[in-house]
Amino acid sequence: MEKKLTLSDLIGLLSEYDILELEEVKIRGDIELEFGGTRGVVLPPVLDQALRAALAGAAVAPEVVKPVEYRPVTFEARQTEWPGKIEEVTLGATAADGGTRASTITIGGEQALPFYNFDAPMPHPPTISLDCFDMPIPLAKAVKSYYAEVMEDPGEWARKNVREFGADMVTIHLISTDPMLGDTPARAAAKTVEKVLQAVKVPLIIGGSGNPEKDPEVLEAAAAAAAGERCLIASANLNMDYERIAKAAVTYGHAVLSWTQLDINAQKTLNRYLFKLGVPREDIVLDPTTAALGYGLDYAFTNIERMRIAALKGDADLAFPISCGITNAWGAREAWMKESPIKEDSDWGPPAYRGPMYELITGLTLGLAGGELFMMMHPKAAAGFKRMTQLLSGAPEGPVAPKEISLEDWVTWAGGTGKR
Repeated sequence: MEKKLTLSDLIGLLSEYDILELEEVKIRGDIELEFGGTRGVVLPPVLDQALRAALAGAAVAPEVVKPVEYRPVTFEARQTEWPGKIEEVTLGATAADGGTRASTITIGGEQALPFYNFDAPMPHPPTISLDCFDMPIPLAKAVKSYYAEVMEDPGEWARKNVREFGADMVTIHLISTDPMLGDTPARAAAKTVEKVLQAVKVPLIIGGSGNPEKDPEVLEAAAAAAAGERCLIASANLNMDYERIAKAAVTYGHAVLSWTQLDINAQKTLNRYLFKLGVPREDIVLDPTTAALGYGLDYAFTNIERMRIAALKGDADLAFPISCGITNAWGAREAWMKESPIKEDSDWGPPAYRGPMYELITGLTLGLAGGELFMMMHPKAAAGFKRMTQLLSGAPEGPVAPKEISLEDWVTWAGGTGKR
């Protein structure tokens, strides 16, 4: 039986069943086209191609795509000159400056993004300060193995950081002053600072316990004990009596760490308060908070990068060197746990290697965002980070690492000694 279908009928059938493509289907019969009767009719693509092929007397030809023509392009930095400049801050005071340090450390001074040496070379390499504490604290086994014999003596702890691990600076954390821990009096904390100053001759960072009620008193006493040594007092923040801390730093000739919690507006506000209290611009270092690898590293990276770009664009309230607490990487369970707590998970690998990598990657990431001063814990992580930043900044090779390390042996390298 033969049935005559109009073009409208065929279009209706295809549309009713949402047919977009016909494979291995043959339509036989005669085609009668009335050109005057199809005005305004839009053919489905499948039918349009079939009719065109039928009229041409050939199969549907594949669409020919012309190759894209690429033109040569030269890549250049989008912005080679920035209107802003990061303040330079010098830490430590030698005998010529009225102190007892053997050398000083200067950070800041950049006029371009980190390691953009083709725009403007970094005037000072990133600086590492190794942590020590005024009391034994719980540490991951991978870290404790380096410090077990000195944890009872903050002076010896600091000395080991400098003599064995080549620390540029040392951070003494006076955490025993916390009322929830030892509640050490401020006067005793000042004695600890004096002991560390005698043990090492590198510049110091002096940190409290983080207790907002106790820290102003402790840091004030510590600043007095280290008068003339130009330490970095850590830290002033909006949640405590920052005015007392800032005035102590100015009185005794120290720099101030301006600490906020991942908030650019709060950072600008605190900095303005410090200006009003008479803190010179060359005595301010920022700490926007380090959310380390495993703890929201992307938040810290974004925050620091935005601050640095704003400063280079001319925002004078943010144009200061940035400090990063890389030790926070050890707070992530993946950095120190032996294996995954999830039964179905794969093995995480030895924490002796994994932990330092967490710390190193945190440091490198935030260094690329704009950090200049890095408080670290694991000596091998610190040595590896130092070598990486040396390479990025174009510094000449030094005795930080052996010149060649085979891929399978990298985990056996004894950082800082040049031996394996």
